[in-house]
Amino acid sequence: MTSSTTVHSPLRLYGRSGELAILDGLLARLWQGDGGALVLTAPPGLGRSALLREAAAAHRPRGPVLYATASPDERGLHALPRTADALLARLRERGAARPLLVCADDAHTWDPASRTALGLAARGLGAGSRVAVLIAADDGPAFAGLPALRLGPLDEDAASALLDRLTGGGEEAGSHVRRLPGVTEGLDRVVRVTEGLDPVVRAELLREAAGNPRLLTGLTRRLTPDQLAGRTPLPCPLPGAEGVLAAHAERLDGLPAHTRALLLLAAAAQEHEPAGAGADALLLLRAGTRTGLPRDFLDGVLFGSTATEGFLQRAGSRVHFSHPLFARAVLHHATPARRRATHELLAALLAETGDRAGASAPSGDRPAPLASLVQLACAAPVPDTALAARLEAAASAPYPHGERSSALTRAAALTTDPPLRSARFAAAAEQAALAGDPDRARALLARTGAAGEQGASPGLAPYVHGLLALRTGPAADAHAALIAAAALLGPYDPRRGLDALLGAAEAAWLAGDAPGYLEAMDRIDPTPYDRAFASYRAGMCAVLAGRTEAGHALLRQCLDPADPADPGGPVRQNAPAALLRAGVAALVLGEVAAACRTGARALAAVRTRGPDALLPQALEHLAYAELRAGLHAGARAHALEGLHAARRTGQPNSSVHLHAVLALAASVEGPAEACAAHCDAALAGAGPHGLAQPATLATWARARADLAAGRSEEAAARLGPLVRPGPRQGHFAARMLAVPCYVEAAVLAGRGAEEAGELHAAVAEFAGWTARTADPQAPAQLARCQALLAPAEEADARYAEALAHHDRAGGDFERARTQLLYGQWLRRRRRTREARTPLRDALVAFQRCSARAWAERAAGELRAAGEQGPSVRPATDGVLSALTPQQQRIARCVAEGATNREVALRLSLSPRTVDHHLRNVFAALGIRSRTELARLLAPEGP
Repeated sequence: MTSSTTVHSPLRLYGRSGELAILDGLLARLWQGDGGALVLTAPPGLGRSALLREAAAAHRPRGPVLYATASPDERGLHALPRTADALLARLRERGAARPLLVCADDAHTWDPASRTALGLAARGLGAGSRVAVLIAADDGPAFAGLPALRLGPLDEDAASALLDRLTGGGEEAGSHVRRLPGVTEGLDRVVRVTEGLDPVVRAELLREAAGNPRLLTGLTRRLTPDQLAGRTPLPCPLPGAEGVLAAHAERLDGLPAHTRALLLLAAAAQEHEPAGAGADALLLLRAGTRTGLPRDFLDGVLFGSTATEGFLQRAGSRVHFSHPLFARAVLHHATPARRRATHELLAALLAETGDRAGASAPSGDRPAPLASLVQLACAAPVPDTALAARLEAAASAPYPHGERSSALTRAAALTTDPPLRSARFAAAAEQAALAGDPDRARALLARTGAAGEQGASPGLAPYVHGLLALRTGPAADAHAALIAAAALLGPYDPRRGLDALLGAAEAAWLAGDAPGYLEAMDRIDPTPYDRAFASYRAGMCAVLAGRTEAGHALLRQCLDPADPADPGGPVRQNAPAALLRAGVAALVLGEVAAACRTGARALAAVRTRGPDALLPQALEHLAYAELRAGLHAGARAHALEGLHAARRTGQPNSSVHLHAVLALAASVEGPAEACAAHCDAALAGAGPHGLAQPATLATWARARADLAAGRSEEAAARLGPLVRPGPRQGHFAARMLAVPCYVEAAVLAGRGAEEAGELHAAVAEFAGWTARTADPQAPAQLARCQALLAPAEEADARYAEALAHHDRAGGDFERARTQLLYGQWLRRRRRTREARTPLRDALVAFQRCSARAWAERAAGELRAAGEQGPSVRPATDGVLSALTPQQQRIARCVAEGATNREVALRLSLSPRTVDHHLRNVFAALGIRSRTELARLLAPEGP
């Protein structure tokens, strides 16, 4: 153990703000004369030494720093005492004049006497000490009992920022070559500035580094500029991890032999499992027993409380390494022969018992267990054509997509023929995409090589690229890629060719490109498929081509996927994708109840059978159907779950759709801030990727929230371009749904006369849609639109007609909107006594369906009609108690910043009437300006 007062210059740390705050607190207490001890524990490479240097640099202006390491070089340095009493006395002596900070780096590597002395001295400091001891060590028990701060891996944002710095893409970029301080050792690193880090390379580096900054630095330094820029393939495995893995493996040498043997079994057993799944404890028990490990030891570690020096953790029947790098270090530390023997043992054990797919297949057709073959592949020292073929065949069975991707990746690594290797990497990428891991899929696609090397499966790589673009990129790119892939796949892989065309049609639908949708669907030959699919294809094409009646008749044939008249149909049609198509057909028909039922079945099928990548779409379809049915709370719950699933599986386009659905739900339930936030998120993602459908839904949601708040002018301005013909017209499947809101907003904004022609044309088009759709709310909405545009002598009857339709259709929210408009119309005609009944009913209905903003609007109308209904805005009632209900409404609008004309439009009054009431408000409240009124009615009060 040596001591020194020289430390390296501090470096910028990423993702350690919490740890730095704790160190700042320790130093603050030290400067106040109350030191103490803290142990920074972490596996190698996570930056514990960097934190020590940071603390030393922060303390140096206030007092001396004693920086002790395990370096054998003691030239010019005074060795510290190796007994606790002598060491404690020395520290107190050094800290007598000014507070002393002791930094003990890599203290777990010190000799036993020095470690013991340091630990006892740190415990003996006591309260009021002018010495603080900061110890950096691994996760071992050397300093148990002292206060400890365990460092975790960097989060994704911090690791990404560090990678930008290492590759010259961060804030310090600008020179061709820079010297950057090392992340953990304090050594200068020469980092090459690249032309730009390829996104696939970035994702692979971040994945491989697992949040370890030293490992990320090592990996980045070993890649060439062309590899970093994505111009040449990455080596496999990535070089640069050797130092970190060796540092992790140093702890293995001091472990008992049977513990090292079990760790090797656990690390090898994870090779056939999806990332993060750990190893099966029962498999480890059988393998350990077969290798002669003591049974009591195995039971204690796998099922009891026996410790393994912090390497292993149990979670139910699974065993995990405390950090993934430990597993890699164990494999790195073992000899090739030992690793091969371990993998062969696990392969034999797995082959004896089989696995999920093997056990479910008939004995004559039973494939070799996939996990067993993966273990054999791990043991293979050289390419093995036969084993690669067996792996590929086994991966065609219905295993989880993540396991199939891993197996196909192993098969590709064992393949020497370039076209066949590329085909297997592309198939592995497809399975990774279905497993909800698009970053892994892109990394595998990058290994497929040039187009000339893909002769074994032409079209497969473009197909996977198209699938990824459908969920993560521009819809037009996905459509073009999938159309091209379908042409290549069709002759030899009709299943994937069909999926490519369906994906291209979906991309065109999302973009609002009806001709592109028809182009994709027209390329599908329905002959080989069941009647339900053929009806769906023909029906959708007929509807988009304008043959609505014929299309609806065809679509009704595929509403029930379990059609007993279709031989074999129930099995195929209960697949998740078929159920989702049935749900789309139901929505196109307007059969919203059937869409909800089918959406629930599709969600159950995806949860049960996968794939994981389809979960966000299943939740989105169900949530949208529930919105159409008026089930706003259920829609919000399913959309929130879908948003989490979309983020987890890396599908930003699905996130855009779900934000739009959440915006629609918030436009009913509130709050307005949530609606605005979801709208902004949806529009921000929809614009760059050309997603017309969520853009239309989000704009409609924002306009509906404006209507709820009485901002009819803004609502009409938003909805007009969506509803009217022109280049900004909304999505063909959603624009008719926004017509009732547009008509209401335009009439309330006073545009009824100047835009009469456009409004009547929109209502006429909506009437034609109503005649064709089965949507139960459409007839009532049509009658409501006609009432808004009707002359006074006809409006009463139109409103009565609309309410009669609502009685048959049900649905609190739409009925309450009609009652609100009817009551408002009656009040404007000075029939205030009659207006109170529909307004009161509207208020109760809005409150029942948690439509808070709408309830507030109804309550305001009810007060203006002379009745003090249940208040939804109690904060300023005392201030306004001296005003009439009409004056209260005007005061609130003016306090929000509305002009007299805007208030008149909101409340269906003339500007002169508003001005008259406002003068009376000022007089009653004893104020002189709008600014004073706004202050008086602010949430915090006058």
